Amino acid sequence: MSGDLRLQSMESWVFDLDNTLYPADTAVMSQVEQRMTLYVMRLLDLDREAARRVQKTYWREYGTTLNGLMSNHDVDLGDFLDFVHDVDHSVISPNPELAGHVAALEGQRVVFTNGSRKHAEKVIARLGLNGLFNDLYDIEAAQYLPKPHRESFDRFTRHFGINPRRSVMFEDSPANLATAADMGFTTVLIRAGAEDPDGHTAGPGAHPAHVHYACDCLTGFLGQMRAARAKA
Repeated sequence: MSGDLRLQSMESWVFDLDNTLYPADTAVMSQVEQRMTLYVMRLLDLDREAARRVQKTYWREYGTTLNGLMSNHDVDLGDFLDFVHDVDHSVISPNPELAGHVAALEGQRVVFTNGSRKHAEKVIARLGLNGLFNDLYDIEAAQYLPKPHRESFDRFTRHFGINPRRSVMFEDSPANLATAADMGFTTVLIRAGAEDPDGHTAGPGAHPAHVHYACDCLTGFLGQMRAARAKA
């Protein structure tokens, strides 16, 4: 890793939130999934099984369940985001080791999430990462156009003045990293080992061709990168 110029002198470090900053086996997205299904049940007056089918169909056809709901139904977007992210964030454990590695990164540090800002702030606070990111970019800031849509990425990079060819993106979603790679980002796949509510994550051993690095733990990867950079 120490000899790889991709990780030298980067200007921006972009982090996904869920299943990336914390381990995927943390019971956060499972709660979000249950809340999402319940929301679809109530909105469309469906039983749980039918609502689950709609949820997955919208993910496949529109990229996220929310995008599908927006395209086909009258949805209060703020209400949806507040409802599905009304979960128990106390299941997230503080990670002082990760905090130290993030703090050591030189350059702009940003969280780019398809979730809500309120949810992101709670996750970051639970992890002990407050004050370590320049800003958060949530689904509302993206005008509700989610990753992996290229236009969403374009809005994000314009907003922060990010040069993808001098930036790294950490993600658990191979689909999101495909867009990032097309734009010139150095891509790091955090293999979540469990499917998120919209089915985007990659399991053990996955390393798609468009991914530059793949690992099972963000904290471990950043620690190795930090050590390699110190020796360079």
